[in-house]
Amino acid sequence: MVADLLTLQLVAELFPNGISRYAIGGLFVGLGAVLIYAGTAINAGASTFLESTLSYVSDQQRFAQYVGSRDWRLVFTLGIILGAAVYAVVYQGGAWTTEVAPWRLLVGGIFVGVGTRIGKGCTSGHGICGVGSASKTSLAGVVAFLLTAIVTAQVVAALGVVP
Repeated sequence: MVADLLTLQLVAELFPNGISRYAIGGLFVGLGAVLIYAGTAINAGASTFLESTLSYVSDQQRFAQYVGSRDWRLVFTLGIILGAAVYAVVYQGGAWTTEVAPWRLLVGGIFVGVGTRIGKGCTSGHGICGVGSASKTSLAGVVAFLLTAIVTAQVVAALGVVP
């Protein structure tokens, strides 16, 4: 009984707006990953979006490997963007804004882009599809991503860096 109350209190602290939107979002993400895998036998992931999009305009061999999957990858990525926009309008009452300086967003985006290529995929791709398929590489990657993120957040907070 006491453990149940502590669990409820912890959940209330971690999710002050409730847990339902996260659960529903997780179900949709999982369903999307299953549908993409069932329809293409390819794990869903957004890190190959740029290369697959470049296959529309380039004949280079590097991009040619994505010709067969570029259409669904484009729709997949547009769905991510539109999903975020719908969420912002429905739950936040308008467009998402940030106090983060534009140059920091640009530098962060470059780091994320380089990291996804070095890591052979994005954190969500490894975390959802890789872990879901019990890939040892993805499991190791997710542990590395989380540890790096936790250490980085603690160092940035300790340095007093603000947006």
